[in-house]
Amino acid sequence: MPRLFATTLTLVLALSFTAARAFETRAGAAFVMDQTTGTVLMAKNADNPLPPASMSKLMTLYMAFEAIRDGRLSTEEKLPVSQHAMSYGGSTMFLDTTDRVKVIDLLRGIIVLSGNDACAVLAETLSPDGTEAGFARLMTRRARQMGMTNSTFANSNGWPAPGHRMSMRDLVLLANQLITEFPDFYPMFAETTFGFDGRAPQNVNNRNPLLKMDIGADGLKTGHTSESGYGLVGSATQDGRRVTFAFSGLKSAKERAEVSQQIVNWAFRQFSESTLARAGQRVAEAEVWMGKHPRVGLVPGTDVTVLLPVLAQNGVKAEVIYQGPLQAPITKGQELAQLVLMPEDLPEIRVPLFAESDIPEGGFTIRMRTATGVLMEQLGFAPQGAL
Repeated sequence: MPRLFATTLTLVLALSFTAARAFETRAGAAFVMDQTTGTVLMAKNADNPLPPASMSKLMTLYMAFEAIRDGRLSTEEKLPVSQHAMSYGGSTMFLDTTDRVKVIDLLRGIIVLSGNDACAVLAETLSPDGTEAGFARLMTRRARQMGMTNSTFANSNGWPAPGHRMSMRDLVLLANQLITEFPDFYPMFAETTFGFDGRAPQNVNNRNPLLKMDIGADGLKTGHTSESGYGLVGSATQDGRRVTFAFSGLKSAKERAEVSQQIVNWAFRQFSESTLARAGQRVAEAEVWMGKHPRVGLVPGTDVTVLLPVLAQNGVKAEVIYQGPLQAPITKGQELAQLVLMPEDLPEIRVPLFAESDIPEGGFTIRMRTATGVLMEQLGFAPQGAL
């Protein structure tokens, strides 16, 4: 009967590290991820469904981008403005019912100007029943399909409403999808101004404070209501790494800017990528049953590159887990085991391991020797040379 084998590695993965000092944020909830490696760097009340304010506009944008990609909407298409869309206050493009607005202008109006009215125009266009409420139900269903289990939408723009909620983890998941799925649209999130039709000179600037800090930031969306406080979904790149984060619950725009910069600096300065093993490099061996050779080398299929704290003191704990002994024959490249890395204060990382070489079935002599050894063990005799 196969058993679960766990081999602790001490020599092969002799990289050292110490945990980075945890970042103490003033935000009520926060989630920080290194998008390049998928490493969660911080989670504070990250799964609590909270009022997201205008940060939930990212979901409306995602669904608009999907519609454009699928051919259901065109960037040059002009859309009418309903009385309902015009009725929104707060941050708007100052649209009225005489307007017919290009989709590309509505997208910029949402991203740069945080237009509540622009969201409603797109929502009514894409809604199954032509209403913003119908679009909000569609948003909720699509969010569930994407894995955002703590998101429920009551409208398209984050206007305060009972039950309109998102978690910080969901916001980061959504941000990462926007970045990876829509590279042609994503540069709009770094635009600092948009003067639509010259009609609202008091509302032409992007409120994202990161965009003016010269720290590699290129998105995504601020949010504020009296209920949610000040929040932000941000992303930045430095030296080939991308960090994405979300937080909410701060008391002022000044505090939001300070925390945004602190998170970016901490994420890039306190962590760095390290390659623990190269593709094809043997990291362990596994026992083989009835094979021409008693063991097979285990190798990763790609370089094992992980994010670790920059300071070095203690070794990375790692294990190789497999169900064994493995039954011959074994084919080179066959997935056989998992390498489990357990860096302190960071989530564990699992990497598949593959057979380094072919292991054919053993001949008659090997099968007899194995059978004899099993029989001796059953009779209580240790095989000669066993420890």
